Amino acid sequence: MSFRLQPAAPARPNRCQLFGPGSRPALFAKMAASAADVINLDLEDSVAPGDKDAARAGIIAAISEVDWGNKYLSVRINGLDTPWWYRDVVDLLEQAGERLDQIMIPKVGCAADVYAVDALVTAVETAKGRSKKISFEVIIESAAGIAHVEEIAASSPRLQAMSLGAADFAASMGMQTTGIGGTQENYFMVREGDRYWSDPWHWAQAAIVAACRTHGVLPVDGPFGDFSDDEGFRAQALRSATLGMVGKWAIHPKQIALANEVFTPSEDAVAEAREILAAMEEAKTRGEGATVYKGRLVDIASIKQAEVIVRQSELIAG
Repeated sequence: MSFRLQPAAPARPNRCQLFGPGSRPALFAKMAASAADVINLDLEDSVAPGDKDAARAGIIAAISEVDWGNKYLSVRINGLDTPWWYRDVVDLLEQAGERLDQIMIPKVGCAADVYAVDALVTAVETAKGRSKKISFEVIIESAAGIAHVEEIAASSPRLQAMSLGAADFAASMGMQTTGIGGTQENYFMVREGDRYWSDPWHWAQAAIVAACRTHGVLPVDGPFGDFSDDEGFRAQALRSATLGMVGKWAIHPKQIALANEVFTPSEDAVAEAREILAAMEEAKTRGEGATVYKGRLVDIASIKQAEVIVRQSELIAG
């Protein structure tokens, strides 16, 4: 372990982030009543240019009027290359109540992008005397974003989460696909005449997880576009969870249960983790640094792995 210890990520459930267009306020109460841990009200891609002002006003009203329960409430603002983002920030913080938890910043390409939003947010919070500090989530969805992913992860103490936005990321990288997440038709290997499809998003996800874990940020998998493909969503989510991501977006309500299922450790997994911890505790009393559990070697590193699963379970249960 480095002398500089990795800071812990925020201790809150983030298994599923449910998205809804800010221009459709009729959906807000249903979103609030869902089983998603995080609600993302959108002012960006799902809102037409002519509807931006009305959507912003509708979200501002809903922040105070809708009962969001214990949801972590987030609003995705417009990109910094648009004429709308500054008004999104100013109006949200000047006019909305303290119930808002987070601002999601899309298409972040470098740390300076986060700094710009942070400076504006800090100024408005100070001017209005807001007691609750807004957190940030950023979306990596460009070649620049993935190239600068570690500096972005370290860019602001407000930063709590980072997501991969597969569609814009694919376009920025020049990838020959219109798919959003999942395996891709032409991304395969051939062995003895058989095709094997691998994961084109794996390397980007791994880079995001490493940057996030280094700087105490929650790594989150983004959208899976084909909401009719439950097994494809589940497979993508399982890969993401295995890599260390804590949750996934839902762009359709039916994806909520799938995300919660995958990112909630199973009873069997938690029971095994607790048994490993108990076995290592017994080994410690014997002065041993390793032992055998169900025919395999477990050691101090195994304790850390088991503790991750137990902590996840306790966090969700709490």
